[in-house]
Amino acid sequence: MCWSAQADLVAGAGVLAIGTACVAMTRRPADLPLAALPVLLGVHQIVESLVWAEGGGTGAATLTWAIIALPLLAVWVPAGVWCAVPRRARPRIGVLLAIGVVTAAVLAEALVAHPVSSEIRGHTVGYVVDLSHPQLVIAGYLVATVGSLLASGDRGLVLLGVLVAVGAVVCWALWELEFVSTWCAVAAVTSVVLFFWVRGRGQGTWRYVGVSRGGAAG
Repeated sequence: MCWSAQADLVAGAGVLAIGTACVAMTRRPADLPLAALPVLLGVHQIVESLVWAEGGGTGAATLTWAIIALPLLAVWVPAGVWCAVPRRARPRIGVLLAIGVVTAAVLAEALVAHPVSSEIRGHTVGYVVDLSHPQLVIAGYLVATVGSLLASGDRGLVLLGVLVAVGAVVCWALWELEFVSTWCAVAAVTSVVLFFWVRGRGQGTWRYVGVSRGGAAG
């Protein structure tokens, strides 16, 4: 995230608390992977505070950050959406999940084959991963993660998808070299939408687009 180790630590603790509340409020087991996403993102920001403390480099904190940010999220997000949506929506999400699995495999192979490094660049952190065809890999990553939210048909998840998509564009425009770090921070902050999504699921107020009130069950 931008600014400092303290900012990452405070933001991470806040998002982690929201994620804990999301998990506690969850009524449907199928919603748990998405409900737990803020927990993962909160931990992720806390890990980056350790990257700041280490001054970057190739240490354990950098590697842990990269594992969460790259292969893990590429699968976690579309898999969570697949679990949460109605069965009739799962085939299209399954395609995006498959893209996420392939992208995660490429990213995992890159992390195993080449050390990932981080560098403090003013008030941001830049990460360097040796990838072949990086534009294609990034495209697959965004299609799997943002695309699955947008394709879910759930108003709350679509809203989250729009927010993180806009965040991706802004982060790329402003911080191209630090894109992954800043975009993950935006995703962590906007995941507060999941708190209201989980609460709405328990109260029956979040509905799927084009589905009547009586037909929202997954």
